[in-house]
Amino acid sequence: MATLIAVNIGMPKNVPWNGKSVYTGVWKQTVSGPRMVRRLNIDGDGQGDLGGHGGEQRAVLVYQLDSYRHWAKELGRDDLAPGEFGENFTVDGLPDDEVCIGDRYRVGAAVFEVTQPRVTCYRVGLRLGEPQMAALLISHRRPGFYLRVIEEGEVEAGQEIVKVSSGPEAMSVQEIDAVLYLPGHTRDQVERALRIPALSPGWRTSLQTLLDQADSGSGTDTGSAGLSSEAGGAPPAWTGFRALKVTAVTPESRSVFSLTLASSDDTPLPAPRPGQFVTVKLQPKEGAPPLIRSYSLSGEPGAGSYRISVKQEPHGAASGHLRAHVGVGDVLDIAAPRGSFCLDEGDNPVLLLSVGVGATPVLAMLHALARAGSRRRIRWLHGARDGAEHPFAEESRALIGSLPDASADIFYSRPASGDREGVDYTRTGHLSPDRVAGLDLPADADAYLCGPSDFMDDLTKALVEAGLDASRIHTELFGAGPSVTPGIAATTGRPPHRPEGPEGTGPSVSFARSGLAVPWNADRMSLLELAESCDVPVRWSCRTGVCHTCESGLLSGSVAYSPDPVEPPAEGNALICCSTPAEDVVLDL
Repeated sequence: MATLIAVNIGMPKNVPWNGKSVYTGVWKQTVSGPRMVRRLNIDGDGQGDLGGHGGEQRAVLVYQLDSYRHWAKELGRDDLAPGEFGENFTVDGLPDDEVCIGDRYRVGAAVFEVTQPRVTCYRVGLRLGEPQMAALLISHRRPGFYLRVIEEGEVEAGQEIVKVSSGPEAMSVQEIDAVLYLPGHTRDQVERALRIPALSPGWRTSLQTLLDQADSGSGTDTGSAGLSSEAGGAPPAWTGFRALKVTAVTPESRSVFSLTLASSDDTPLPAPRPGQFVTVKLQPKEGAPPLIRSYSLSGEPGAGSYRISVKQEPHGAASGHLRAHVGVGDVLDIAAPRGSFCLDEGDNPVLLLSVGVGATPVLAMLHALARAGSRRRIRWLHGARDGAEHPFAEESRALIGSLPDASADIFYSRPASGDREGVDYTRTGHLSPDRVAGLDLPADADAYLCGPSDFMDDLTKALVEAGLDASRIHTELFGAGPSVTPGIAATTGRPPHRPEGPEGTGPSVSFARSGLAVPWNADRMSLLELAESCDVPVRWSCRTGVCHTCESGLLSGSVAYSPDPVEPPAEGNALICCSTPAEDVVLDL
């Protein structure tokens, strides 16, 4: 017989941690007497990060006395009391290897349904004073689980927990947790999990992505696409940087120019996926840190050569060097094509939206569609200032004309006197949300957007309002992506900089998207901590090699792990939360 041993609640509060303030509800206190359990919460309880905890699918967290006994022995502690793992219900019974997703239980007047294992983050380690706790919960296969409230009602410690019904597929919390977080899952396990109606939407999406990864024929079985989009696709075609020669320099507009790159022996280069980018390493000054920049591939995938297109910024060190000092016959150091902003296969319509030099990755997609003779309905939408600032105008027009069901809408915000409406451009004005709303776009389309972040945010919202499924809208961001730092207040947005304090003496660590290279300082515990000290935008959750939120492209070099990640990242990537540089490294951050 299972029993409710303790009911634990607590409202979120700010807790100091590593010089920051964490807003968290992980501090729970045991309460006596009956407590009302409602659809989203127990009365008096709350969560600090509703993106990772709480809500209808995660209303009540359960942890077991047997696991408390296990951790007391494992950690050598005698101070663990109910609620210290952040759980709402401390129970005797209901072990993770017996409780199944979809099982229903009655406690007092309330009925609950098991929806998913606990998703562990750094805050459980913060609460217990054990920084590795998130990884330990997974590797020891004792995560605990969440309940959805089927019938609201009062509960009280000491009540019996009665099983009302069993979930289909008989898939335990422990098993499904291992499917996502540990290596070695089978296709049958993923398919079984997806047949469970009670499985929470978040877990369902992650497991469906695992299935899609297996079906993609990408040729990779490393990493977990269910945990990180960085794990999708085939491994990089080569490691580190490779010398490629410049075979052509072509002006595309007043400010954009292209470089065509080929192998030194003229053998065909590995075909990229349409939409990917390459990273270029430049050394304008002897002895100075290299300039490392990423540029989208704009040419035809499978052509045997690569074409990158660069916008010369007024004070851009890398773009200025490329334009002024690089010509046909010169050699550039290039990292292999990367990126998950890629054209998906299918028969449904395709929308390609861009402004300015943002046309580069979607132009590669248009090339791929034209090369395949695609019969998909294709809409090309592009915004430019005028004809002189409209890159690839003739090229894109020819590609659209070669396709059986393709059309274009070109917006010039300030057409020049020689620009012809109806010939060079379609409409005057910006490619803006109100213009998109009036274009009668197909709701079943896959949309690909590239441009400044405000453009993509606004256009994404407009497309959703026009009826497109948000999961079918894909964006490619210039420069570093937004930070994900759960529970930590947003920073002031200080640009990346060298870390404060004494200069390191270790290997060079380059953050490619942030344009920063600094020497490693052995006082840092991880590459994540170095990035944080430089205000490089980072993404993380567990900080112990479990969740893969921090997984980043390792463009060159190698890293050492401590602790070892629960599941290694995809080939060519690194988990920066638990790694240090073993040699000079370049990260896609």
